[in-house]
Amino acid sequence: MKRFAFAVAAAGIAAAFDAGASCGAAFCLVNTDWASQGALADGIHADLHYEYVTLDQPRHGTDRIAVGEIPRHHDEVETRNRNVVGVLDWGLAPNWGASVSLPYVDRYHLHVHNHHGEQLPETWNFREIGDARVQARYVDSAMAEDASRMRAWGFTFGVKLPTGKHDVANDEGEEAERTLQPGTGTTDALLGVFWHGAAPLGGWSWFSRAQVVLPMNSRDDYKPGNQLLLDAGLRYAIGNNAAAMLQVNGNFRGRDSGANAEPDDSGQRQVFVSPGVSWNVTPDTQVYAFVQLPIYQAVNGVQLTADWSALAGVSFRF
Repeated sequence: MKRFAFAVAAAGIAAAFDAGASCGAAFCLVNTDWASQGALADGIHADLHYEYVTLDQPRHGTDRIAVGEIPRHHDEVETRNRNVVGVLDWGLAPNWGASVSLPYVDRYHLHVHNHHGEQLPETWNFREIGDARVQARYVDSAMAEDASRMRAWGFTFGVKLPTGKHDVANDEGEEAERTLQPGTGTTDALLGVFWHGAAPLGGWSWFSRAQVVLPMNSRDDYKPGNQLLLDAGLRYAIGNNAAAMLQVNGNFRGRDSGANAEPDDSGQRQVFVSPGVSWNVTPDTQVYAFVQLPIYQAVNGVQLTADWSALAGVSFRF
């Protein structure tokens, strides 16, 4: 049963991260949370995954537009996000657990600065630690009605800490826009609920989750918008070691605020479909990969979006 619980996890233990911003800072929205997907065994779990997110399509509302088609002080061109996210998770007891996640952000950004009739390209290229997340969870222990079906529900709570820099500058000394920075500079409350179930004899498992991210303060005249993340997914076991997976991921974020924010060009509504596969290399080691495809994107003002993103990683149970 423990081996099955590990397989149900489908893809690691990382919490979902902020996705999308006016200038293109982004993390993949695929849900790789073991707790919400059913890996409830006690002990320590670790996950390391790589995210490939290139935002190079300007969008206005739901419409794709060309760079500079709707003039802004900065015409956003491209942001390449290559993130590595590491997570440690502890199953402290049958009903309680905790996790810590930390991203390493590799980001390149290009925009055109419109200044007194001149168009000046500006770039940033940095590699920095991002904002850490610390979360606890409670899981209802009454899981099984019979031997053929399992189900459980639970909730999570925690904080996003301002461990990432929010004042990174380029070689010319120009600080990047706050939405591009590796950290927001704020401390955010993380609150979520989840439900999952499985039919082990049939090889099926499923989950759903809702999480809100609520910034509790501002930093240097910037406060990110509130965020709601919604996820649902299915997993089907193929033999003893492989699985096919499908998720639907939703991101609904409000406008940023403050003198250093861009409220007119922040906030979005996004829905993605994310097919994936996993393989149990050993009973305690799993590799996985997802592709994330947008099916609906609506942004406030003008923002960069991605036509597709990808995520791959490896998970361990100790």
